Amino acid sequence: MDTPNISPDNIKTLVADVKNIVSDGLKTAYADVSKVMILTYWKVGRRIVEEDQHGEKRAEYGKKLLQILAEELSKDFAEGYTARDLRNYRQLYLCFRDLEIWYARVPNLTWTHYRALLRVKDEDARYWYLKESSTSMWSTRTLDRNIGSQYYYRLLQSPKKENVVAEMQQKTAEFQSDKLEFIKSPVVAEFLQLKPNSDFTETKLERAIIAHLKEFLLELGRGFAFLNEQYHISTQTGDYYIDLVFYNVVLKCYFLIDLKTTTITHQDIGQMDMYIRMFDDLKRTEGDNPTIGLLLCAETDKDIARYSILNDSKQLFAAKYLTFMPTKEELLREITQQKELFYQNEG
Repeated sequence: MDTPNISPDNIKTLVADVKNIVSDGLKTAYADVSKVMILTYWKVGRRIVEEDQHGEKRAEYGKKLLQILAEELSKDFAEGYTARDLRNYRQLYLCFRDLEIWYARVPNLTWTHYRALLRVKDEDARYWYLKESSTSMWSTRTLDRNIGSQYYYRLLQSPKKENVVAEMQQKTAEFQSDKLEFIKSPVVAEFLQLKPNSDFTETKLERAIIAHLKEFLLELGRGFAFLNEQYHISTQTGDYYIDLVFYNVVLKCYFLIDLKTTTITHQDIGQMDMYIRMFDDLKRTEGDNPTIGLLLCAETDKDIARYSILNDSKQLFAAKYLTFMPTKEELLREITQQKELFYQNEG
């Protein structure tokens, strides 16, 4: 029986067409979820503002109201309804009171877009960014960069606007090239109460080491209580994940671990320091000691363990923390052993 010849050009066309069909379907599904998400947050914000107006006109009242609401919501919903999130939803309503009318005219925008727009104090600029993001289909990274570079004001003042536009397009080209950026957004999984897909942030090796480190710390018997893996921290400029988060009941402090399989950079160190400051600001309560961070590197030829310096206080770390923390030697030994096991299994 003759095997039919399949034209390479036909296959190429078929593959391209099917990819476009799947991509369009995903975009449609995402757009539907995104619209519901934004309007849900907007309605939550509207309800909070209504309650604010009925209550006492004091900042303390509003703060307490959000704390109570966050505590109650956390009993039913895993993510997305902290006091900080609720402040953003309230701000969304205050900045876009006519959002239900506007939304039909400004498609293509996600909650991350709106969250970036909340940073824009000038109402005229905010609505311009809103419309331009929708019309030009800016990615969230493009919008964030344009807000930060004062694109609206520079364009407004420039006699040669085409030069400003051309420069912006050139500098944001890489941000616009990721066609599947919308799928990777962690805020969608959070809204649907799903665990974020760690495949976008971790390799197999990293996941294997992280799982092993979690068990290693719990078996140490030095007061570590596991809280979460891939802990989501959301800021106005991005979404971040901390590989492992513990609370040490002996030291009464949060303990953060971030793992890199490439060389540790100054940016990695700065990011860990940012995580520590955020935990101290958002999670640490009266009686808690300063948060400690551990940055691990599992390079092919060299492993490194680096503790944060607790706001440059080496003495405090040595006096209060070192006795209960795993030593760098212990950590490096565990990483090395897990790497060897991983490569044996993979081989």
